This record gives sequence, C-alpha cells and structure tokens, in this order.
Amino acid sequence: QVQLVESGGGLVQAGGSLSLYCAASGSIFTLNAMGWYRQAPGKQRELVARTTSGGSTDYADSVKDRFFISRDNAIHTVSLQMNSLKPEDTAVYYCNAIGYSCPASGCLGEFWGQGTQVTVSS
Repeated sequence: QVQLVESGGGLVQAGGSLSLYCAASGSIFTLNAMGWYRQAPGKQRELVARTTSGGSTDYADSVKDRFFISRDNAIHTVSLQMNSLKPEDTAVYYCNAIGYSCPASGCLGEFWGQGTQVTVSS
C-alpha cells in the first residue's frame, strides 16, 4: 500500500500565501498522477490541482494563476503553492495519488492523505 502524509496547512489572512507538502511512502512501484483536492464544510470534495509523471498539470478554474503545483518524481512528493488566498479557499486539503504498488495491473490504486486544514480569514 501507499501512504500519503500532508503538511503545511494553517491559518492565514486573505491575500496571504501558504504551501502544502505531501510525501508518499510505502510500497510504490510508480505514481502516475499526484494532486490535491479540497472539501469545504457542506460541500463535495473537489479537484484543486493535479500533475502527471510526465509533467502535465490541471487546475480548477477557481485557483488558476493563484495556485501552483510541483512534483518531485524521484522522491514521490507533491507540493502546492497557494497565493492570493481568499476566504472561499478555506477547506480541508487532501493529497491524492493514483499509481501502482507493484508491477501488475491488480496493484493499481488510488490513495488519499489524511487531510490538512487551510483557513483563510477575511
């Protein structure tokens, strides 16, 4: 299995910045995609940003040009730089990975971190 551990959440004023960091460990053969989702109270979990092992990226419209995702394939980490934060960015942010824990089709899985709280005050 693959374990994901996030760090870096916290409280920040509107307009400020925060960085989130996620490290994958455990039985990792390859991680095809890594990214970040968030869930605000009373809302569904939504994609924030994701990146593939080939380097392509995808962002939610609400965070484009404010958030930036980066990844280190060698050490299985993904980071999210969040700038110009708004109160509506307040949510629990979850690290996500899709990949293989072994070189067999049956080892494909989707993995989640425990979540880290980001609170943006107005």
